[in-house]
Amino acid sequence: MDREALTTLQLGKLRAGLAEILPQNHFYARKFGRQPPHVGALADLASLPFTTKQELLDDQANAPPYGSNLSFPLSRYVRLHQTSGTSGRPLRWLDTAASWEWFMQCWRQKYEMIRLQPEDRLFFPFSFGPFIGFWAAFEAASRLGNFCIPGGGMSSAARARFLLEHQASIVCCTPTYGLRLLDVSREEGIDLAASSVRAVIVAGEPGGSIPGTRRRLEEGWGARVFDHTGMTEIGSLGMECVENPGGVHLLETECIPEVIDPATGKPVPSGVEGELVLTNLGRWGSPLIRYRTGDRVMSDPDPCPCRRPVLRLKGGILGRTDDMIFVRGNNVYPSALEDVLRRFPEIGEFRIEVDEGGALAELRLVLDAQDTPGLADRVRQAVRDALHFRPEVVVVAPGTLPRSEMKSRRMLRKMK
Repeated sequence: MDREALTTLQLGKLRAGLAEILPQNHFYARKFGRQPPHVGALADLASLPFTTKQELLDDQANAPPYGSNLSFPLSRYVRLHQTSGTSGRPLRWLDTAASWEWFMQCWRQKYEMIRLQPEDRLFFPFSFGPFIGFWAAFEAASRLGNFCIPGGGMSSAARARFLLEHQASIVCCTPTYGLRLLDVSREEGIDLAASSVRAVIVAGEPGGSIPGTRRRLEEGWGARVFDHTGMTEIGSLGMECVENPGGVHLLETECIPEVIDPATGKPVPSGVEGELVLTNLGRWGSPLIRYRTGDRVMSDPDPCPCRRPVLRLKGGILGRTDDMIFVRGNNVYPSALEDVLRRFPEIGEFRIEVDEGGALAELRLVLDAQDTPGLADRVRQAVRDALHFRPEVVVVAPGTLPRSEMKSRRMLRKMK
């Protein structure tokens, strides 16, 4: 599909979707009016207002438990998921059978990107709950005929042995948990680099495209890392291709992406960092039109060697727009700190503590690590060399900081 055909496809899906959800979707009827807005070209999409997560949370608080962003009677919905709630109240999300089938189509495209083979065995090392995680990835792979191995209800050591016993070739997890399995396996004398695992698909955190984290994962597993992006409320819409590591393609057959200046809401040029805005094209049971994801991204101005015409995000998800810390004249993002810290093999886990109660923000790094000689000084110097400030560094005993199967909450902020 060339770019012109792709644009025609997107416009047709958008028009059909708007006609389907209005006037019965009360959330968007309040935003747009009860008649579908005129969208003669994709450029007209920019005339519609943004949708924000706070709007959705407020809507669910005012119309509990699921809010009013429902295009059909409740009897049409067959699945419930919710966000992890790491930043506050969890956001609940419902899908109809047709919307879930759209999810399957997204994952079929993504599995094609990583060249999933019929003989691949996929291991999912976490307990499935309302967090959407890899529910769709599991079901889509099983529909394709692949052997899928659930890993819930086990200790990390048991999971490591389980994936070896069943000869898993692909592991799906968060970057944090991929590193955790490596640590536990070393303690148990298990060499995961010598296993049959050829690929690790990571999501839920920006670690998959952070060079230091990616390097540690690939060296420890002896496997290729593929970064995947998605959100409970917007869908699974991004995947790294085989040919070009360190970035993700967005499935523009299933969404319309925009990259905007978060302060002005205006589009930024290709190659300039901005906030990702997405409109999904197929999840019409609970749609999102011009959804401000809060993710910092940069569109890649160079053509990809894989020759796909869809947008590529250079470096994947770079971080969150609301995570920036202003420390001694420097704008610092947690992902930049993680890249530095992952260079030190002694560090198992870490926490970023930010005290913004004084005139100047103070930042402290708590390192869960083997306290090798001079570790704190070496970390301070590495942060200064890379980010131009010297943080306070505290080393605590291994195992002090909590580990997570899903997203890790590594930053604590004390506000004024």
